[in-house]
Amino acid sequence: MDVFNLSREQLLADLYQAYFDARRHKRNKPYQQRFEAHLDHNLNALCYALYSRTYKPYPSTCFIITDPKKREVFAADFRDRIVHHLYYNYTHALYERTFIYDTYSCIRNRGTHFGIKRLEQHIRQESQHYTVPCYVLKMDISGYFMHINRQRLLDICLDSLARMSTHRVLKHVPKTWQEVLDMDFVRYLTREIVLLNPIEDCRLHGSEEEWADLPKSKSLFHSPAGCGLPIGNLTSQLFSNVYLNVLDQYVKRELGCRHYGRYVDDFYVVSADREYLLEVAERVKEMLAERLDLEINDGKTKVHSIWHGVEFLGAYVKPYRQYASRQMVARMCEKLRHLPWGDREKVMASLQSYEGLLSHGRNRRLWTNCTIHSALF
Repeated sequence: MDVFNLSREQLLADLYQAYFDARRHKRNKPYQQRFEAHLDHNLNALCYALYSRTYKPYPSTCFIITDPKKREVFAADFRDRIVHHLYYNYTHALYERTFIYDTYSCIRNRGTHFGIKRLEQHIRQESQHYTVPCYVLKMDISGYFMHINRQRLLDICLDSLARMSTHRVLKHVPKTWQEVLDMDFVRYLTREIVLLNPIEDCRLHGSEEEWADLPKSKSLFHSPAGCGLPIGNLTSQLFSNVYLNVLDQYVKRELGCRHYGRYVDDFYVVSADREYLLEVAERVKEMLAERLDLEINDGKTKVHSIWHGVEFLGAYVKPYRQYASRQMVARMCEKLRHLPWGDREKVMASLQSYEGLLSHGRNRRLWTNCTIHSALF
């Protein structure tokens, strides 16, 4: 039985915190200002809907973005973004306790730079500091977000919540998760968010021609029934890790791969045995199809020699060094060509961000060029 029951007063206080989180970097947006104009009324109404279990999300807005690549995005109503932040604040620490250390995406202090460094560490360990041949298996899931089975995701989430409910929040804190969270309310929110069909009553922003050259595997409008999470929601980022935690546990616990890491649906295994990696690839492909209804993108499944280099998260990793990948440099050059050179503040901010990005690898010439541009501007 759950020990903790959430009071209406506490829920309202948590909603205020979630509102402050949701409005970060959105203070000048019209939808945020409209909500803020009647803040107390709106949050009290939302609190009542959640507390009485009558909350239903509003329709989302769907549009196409092209940077860094073309994709379909669903933007939830600002009211629903507050609920997403509320759910995230309640559960992200609990879910993250179930993840392996080498899950990199959407986790504090475990971003792209951390993932690149971990790949380098795995390569150094497996190759015995580059003294023996070593290989990296790279794999990618085809249309990942569009093919997540929502009912299966819900089952995984509820199972994780049940298993963790009796675990301590922290080793030195005697309280368990069910003593600090209203697990019944969390389960209710999980069902409402996970099972939502994002395309139902959604509003399209833009012309139909913008979807014309978007692959069907990248659009929720062509996803199998009951599948797909909306790219753009905070909870989708969290749930994407929860769903593929099944893969992480399989590779680490059942296959026994010591040198493995994953960023969203892009993952790798490092080994000195090339044939072993080919066997791992087949077993992972079978497991994903059987347990998660996902398919591997065969065109991106490759075994790379560490001497030739491995591309991962915008970096090209080679022995003792790393460089910015060609795709990243090309995107950077394209953005530089379209900078608003009449706006000093924006140009300086962009150049400095590029300098910081390039400083992580051996990109001295590119970094020097950006520094010169900054100095001359």
